[in-house]
Amino acid sequence: MQTRKILAASTALIALAGAASADTFKIGITQNNVGVDSYQTTYEQAFIAAAEANDNVESVVLDAGGDVARQIAQMEDLIQQEVDAIIIWPTNGEAVIPAVRKAHQAGIPVIVTNSNIAEPGFDFVASFSGPDNITQGARSAEIMCEKFTEMGIQDEAQIVQISGQPGYTTAIERAKGFEDRLPEVCPNVTLLETQPGDWNREKSQQVMEAFLVKYDDIDGVYAGDDNMGVGALNAAKAAGREGIIFVGATNFSVGYEAMEAGDYWGSIYQSPVDDAEAALQTAIDVLEGKDVPFLNYFDTPKITQDNMGEFSKPVF
Repeated sequence: MQTRKILAASTALIALAGAASADTFKIGITQNNVGVDSYQTTYEQAFIAAAEANDNVESVVLDAGGDVARQIAQMEDLIQQEVDAIIIWPTNGEAVIPAVRKAHQAGIPVIVTNSNIAEPGFDFVASFSGPDNITQGARSAEIMCEKFTEMGIQDEAQIVQISGQPGYTTAIERAKGFEDRLPEVCPNVTLLETQPGDWNREKSQQVMEAFLVKYDDIDGVYAGDDNMGVGALNAAKAAGREGIIFVGATNFSVGYEAMEAGDYWGSIYQSPVDDAEAALQTAIDVLEGKDVPFLNYFDTPKITQDNMGEFSKPVF
């Protein structure tokens, strides 16, 4: 990790030397897929607002639309524009590594936001800004286990999992955190099956419909975010299957509302506004030569029906 910090610092100094004569920092961002869910839409709005509020920042805001090839082309475009720093929300943690390496070789520091790239690309990244997705998955497992224990079914419960977009680091890490932690806290709970919901509510509802046909006994559903979790909840409601415990890993407004209604048990509280502002500030700090940790996490606490009054309803 010390090597990575030294590498990140040297990258920042290279970029700072090129940007020092400018009145502003030109910071480009290529996002994953703004239209896929309200979290990413709110993130973009917050990022633009934060950049516009800073007189020392000029931003170039791009959206890959979930297309890896388009995101790689956008990275090339930002390099050609000679931006001072690039923020990337990766469409695929493995596939974008060559483009990130090319930016690094051009002396442009890269900040990865929200979902990290795969480890082989770490040497080309100045910093990661976002949530600790493995911890989020682990906390979701704890929420589910605590509820099962309260219900007295911790030794017999059966669950299914609806994960995010395949190949997407956030989806991989949230699933890993959940799958590693659940056997530690509730070793007798059985994970029947995992299928991707691609962060999409309608697809997740279809996945859950298939689970309900296949399995007569489902006690819980873990979804990689509340958008997918509510899709699964809708399927269960339509099928008349009651008593299922739903737990997500990013609390959306629809999840919060379902918790208020008593239909959805818990999730992890994460703000897209905090996410966007943290990414921009991390890029500025790197360009100013400040000591920035390689993994720059912000906290994401547990939220359930029991403590939701302590949290504001998400705006996304």
